[in-house]
Amino acid sequence: MDPLSAALKIAGSGLEAQSTRLRIVSENIANARSTGDTPGADPYRRKTLTFGAQMDRASGAELVGVKKLGEDQGKFTQEYDPNNPAADAKGYVKMPNVNMLVEMADMREANRSYDANLQTIKQARDLISSTIDLLKSS
Repeated sequence: MDPLSAALKIAGSGLEAQSTRLRIVSENIANARSTGDTPGADPYRRKTLTFGAQMDRASGAELVGVKKLGEDQGKFTQEYDPNNPAADAKGYVKMPNVNMLVEMADMREANRSYDANLQTIKQARDLISSTIDLLKSS
């Protein structure tokens, strides 16, 4: 496979990986206040993902992909809210281990990585188009 096609394939895998990352971050943000249903029940647990390299046998290119989806095993915080159905006998509710600052930073980084991969695809397409134009004029 030629280098430009390989670049397209690699950048495409990056787009897909960052898209998954954005989905996970969005889920975490959406569930940042999701508590359990009953007293003492665990709330939403922050989701994580790990990237890994994957060899594409057809092109010989090393692509990026989601290696593993997991859950953050960090501690839950507790908030005093005696009116919440998930409050214990003392009025405390376990809250998700989602830190909004971390999620916003992750979202920003994923968005920038997505944009970088998109620009790579645009550049490779422009180079392919220029090459075709050169071959036509020869």
